[in-house]
Parts: sequence; C-alpha cells; structure tokens
Amino acid sequence: MDKLLIRGGRQLRGEVLISGAKNAALPELCAALLTDQPVTLHNVPRLQDVSTMLKLVRNMGVTAERDQTGKESGTVQLNAGDLTNPEAPYELVKTMRASVLALGPLLARFGHAKVSLPGGCAIGSRPVDQHIKGLQAMGAEIVVEHGYMIASLPAGRTRLKGARILTDMVTVTGTENFLMAAALAEGETLLENAAQEPEIVDLAEMLIRMGAKIQGHGTSHIRIQGVEKLHGCEHAVVADRIEAGTFLCAVAATGGDVFLRHARADHMDAVIDKLRDAGCTVAPEEGGVRISSKAPASEHLKAQSFSTTEYPGFPTDMQAQFMALNVIARGASMVTETIFENRFMHVNEMVRLGATIHVEGKVAMVEGVPQLSGATVMATDLRASASLVIAGLVAEGETLIDRIYHLDRGYDRMEAKLRGLGADIERVAGVAA
Repeated sequence: MDKLLIRGGRQLRGEVLISGAKNAALPELCAALLTDQPVTLHNVPRLQDVSTMLKLVRNMGVTAERDQTGKESGTVQLNAGDLTNPEAPYELVKTMRASVLALGPLLARFGHAKVSLPGGCAIGSRPVDQHIKGLQAMGAEIVVEHGYMIASLPAGRTRLKGARILTDMVTVTGTENFLMAAALAEGETLLENAAQEPEIVDLAEMLIRMGAKIQGHGTSHIRIQGVEKLHGCEHAVVADRIEAGTFLCAVAATGGDVFLRHARADHMDAVIDKLRDAGCTVAPEEGGVRISSKAPASEHLKAQSFSTTEYPGFPTDMQAQFMALNVIARGASMVTETIFENRFMHVNEMVRLGATIHVEGKVAMVEGVPQLSGATVMATDLRASASLVIAGLVAEGETLIDRIYHLDRGYDRMEAKLRGLGADIERVAGVAA
C-alpha cells in the first residue's frame, strides 16, 4: 500500500497546473449516457474515481477511451450508442458515491435502470432519498431492494414527465441527477432549492451543447424544458476549485509564491477572502491565480474562524485543508462543520503532529502552535488526506502518510505537482502497514 513521505520546511515556488474538477468530470461522464452519439470530454483528471466511473460505463456497453498522449489531464471519448446493460453493480460502485449519478440518465434514456446504493469515503450520511423522491415526482417507479435502486417507467409511458422538484436540502448530486433526467423528460421541470456550484453550471453547459434547454443554472431555481433527443458534443471540464484551494492553503502554510494556472478566482471567493484576512496576497491574473505568503506562518498569518455551508459559502471540501493552516497560524479559531456530521476525522491525526484542537460536536476549537513535528499519520478520507499533506509540508522532520489511496481518488498526482514547486515529497510503494 502506497504512502507519502514528506520532509517539511520548504517554501513552495513556481507554477502548478490545476486539473479538471473531479466533481464535474464524474457527472459529465454520466451525461454521455443520455445520447447514442459520440461525446468528447477534455481536461479529464487522472483520478481513481474517474477510472472507476470509466469501468462502470464500459461495463454497461459504452465505448470509453482515454487519449494517452496528454501530459497532465487527458481527453476521453465516449460512445453509448451500443449500451446494452443499464446497471451499476455494487462491485464497481462500492468505493464511489458518485455512482448514483448514473440513475437519472439511464432512466431518462432507456426507461429503466438498476443502480447499487453507493459507497465512498466515511465522512457521514449522504442519503439518496432526495434522488428517489425527485425522480418519483417525474413519474418513475423506484424500489430499493437487496442494496439496489431499481427504477422503471409506468406501463404505457416512454418518457419521464416534467415536474416541480423541491428538495428538503441542497444536494449537488441530486441537482445533477435531476438536470440530466429532465433534459429528456416530457414537458418542463423546475428545480427549486437547487445547488449552485460551478460544477452544476459546467454540467448544464455541457447538456446545452448536447441540445438541452436549460435556464437558471448557477441559481437556486433551474428551469429545464425537456427534448426528445440529445446529440453528442465536445466539452472541456472546468478547473477543480478544490484542488486549487488546497494548493492555496499549502502555499499559505509553507510560505512562498505560486501561480495556479487555470484556477478560477471567481469560483473560490469564500476561501480567498479567508486567506486574505489571514495575511496572504491572493490575486487573479491572466490564465489563473497567484498567491504569495510569508514564512513562517506562525509569525505572519492570523487564524481564521469559519463555518462550512453550501456554495457560494465556505465549502466543506476545504474545511480540513484550512484547518491545517489554522493549526500553525497566530491565535485561536473556531471551525464549524454544518454539512457532514463526521468530517473531523483528520483532527486526531493532526494532534499527532503537534496540533492543539478540541472538538465539541460540530465545532473544532483550534489554538495555533509555533511548530508541528513530523510523525506517522493515517488518511481517513479524501480531504483529510490533503490536510495531512499540508501539515506535513510545514512540520519539522519526516511525516509519513498512510492510506493515500484516499488522496488518489480526488487529486491528480499531487506529490508530483508539489515536488515541481520545491516540496520534498515522495511516494513510497510497498511499505508494510
């Protein structure tokens, strides 16, 4: 099992290329299921979750080939014209919650689907009941049995029907599923309390390129007028704002000056505002974003309190990474997690590195310390992995991070990118647990 070995204390300088967003690429791979014509996606990141999704659609009978000539992020060509098996089996989706995104497209195009209840990293309950309720409002008949969601259309119906869907909570994957299903539904669908993330906007723009009629994406009210058929398209996946935010926090913690090519400042307002308040200089430039930060962080950065919330607020996917900055910044801070009930699992590992953190329910109280000390730690989920990398970059001595397969699910060769910025980091293969 691979691990990461980090020797901390180096500033980061140079330029890093931000890959395409995992949380846009996964639904967009599923959107290719909506048409029998070829779809070409550019800027698809090389991630474990992407590989799993490609295996999943191939298992359905989809032709899916990645261009191997790209150096950083590749082109994927898909053709679901010969799809014969509209099923997502447990064996292929047990490690990835995004598999639920196959349900809407399969049901909309074929009138039936069988999708396993999803798995994924253990950061709390992410129920699929909102997906089921929304698709039922569009006329689907769905039962859950033996760990599968089995969906079909009523006898005599060939298409889903438009509906008003008001979810009990803001759900990103739910909004994506409804967008894709409604694109081929009969009549108009109104999504209320819709998610507003840039990845939602990117998916909607791809669907529009395929012939969908969508208005209001990027707001809480999205209107979709269904069409009978979608066609193929060519689309570039939007840059990953969470990867970009992770690198921003890494530079803030270590000190240095880095240009993040392809990063979108307008997608990271909440994070950038907190970094500026902490004492960093962050500014959009042509083609990306630049950050500069003085070292050591314990002398130059001020700890920042924040509360996670839905976009455009502070993202839960950046909570752990910013906490890694707070643990070595001046002063005390309060971090409140409102999205997931089990997303402080990185805290115990940070304490092993010398952090001072006390958790009470949804709130973590952080007291900045002058220096962290390298140790062996264990990654528990995707973003926790990234936070431990940041902590290791500033810790004195060596930090060994175990279970980095979590990291590989959402970061495109992170250690290589950090090494290109001057970090002393390497992947260690075959080390006994």
